[in-house]
Amino acid sequence: MTLLDSAPLDVLDAYRTCEFATLGRDGTPLAWPTTVRRQKDGTLLLSTSLAFSQKALNIRRDDRVALLFSDPTGSGLAHAPQIFVGGRADCPDEIMTGPQGAEDYWRMLFERQPHSRAYVTAPLRRLMDWYYLRLLITVTPDQLVVRPPLPPSAQRDPEEPRPLPGSAQLAGFPSAVLAARDAGGAPVLARTRPVPTDEGFAVEVPADCAATAGPASLLVHRHDEQLNHMHNALVRGTLTAGDRRLLVPTNVVEPMGTGRPTDAIRVLRSTRRATARYLERRGLDRPRIQWDEFKALAVSAKRT
Repeated sequence: MTLLDSAPLDVLDAYRTCEFATLGRDGTPLAWPTTVRRQKDGTLLLSTSLAFSQKALNIRRDDRVALLFSDPTGSGLAHAPQIFVGGRADCPDEIMTGPQGAEDYWRMLFERQPHSRAYVTAPLRRLMDWYYLRLLITVTPDQLVVRPPLPPSAQRDPEEPRPLPGSAQLAGFPSAVLAARDAGGAPVLARTRPVPTDEGFAVEVPADCAATAGPASLLVHRHDEQLNHMHNALVRGTLTAGDRRLLVPTNVVEPMGTGRPTDAIRVLRSTRRATARYLERRGLDRPRIQWDEFKALAVSAKRT
């Protein structure tokens, strides 16, 4: 028996994405959407490309992490419970250029994200090679909480816009994920409905989420049924104490842009530059990707 065996595993496995939080250099818990594969030994496997290696660097500094399965889009589950997992992560500095050791993870990704199969074809390989230079992250859970779905929101009259960082980004989503720290400094996550005020965003924190005052952030993200048309934004700030909890925002991070037509070109350029920096700092040549192995998995996924 493992800790995860006490969770509704069919629900956990059905989630297409989860929110994954690491601790930044300044201690701020930073959450981003990611895809996870449950392993037979009770661990969770995910990965990050070299272009978005900050998660890996954070883990190597402080291995405490948190995951929240709370957006069931694409899962086929109408009222899925939320599943919070806290634990420790390991991310070796071994650059994976093929699917070896993570075949089930890649097969799942090709099945659930059909458009990604095109990345391994000859026309797109030069543009998307950065996507396949990966670092594997293994999470060993030590905490598990199952929560009911976020209840339906009450209808509110439209409010006057407030000049808060992140107001525009949060306004486009019915809820957000709060990433905060517990009393020991470990990251915790909870889905909530931020309400803008003059001082910050009022958030309700579940009783089983031990969020304390200090550095925190709010994540919003979306994807369609086939993990396409993704967008995410992170509002960083400080969580206050007291009966009325506020996230006082300081700045907003939108790594994939705001949806403008030019964003795709900008993201491709920035990912290639970030990949090159990761390799240069370690004195490494750009590895050769095992395209045939990835293509074989993509083809087998297409047949299922």
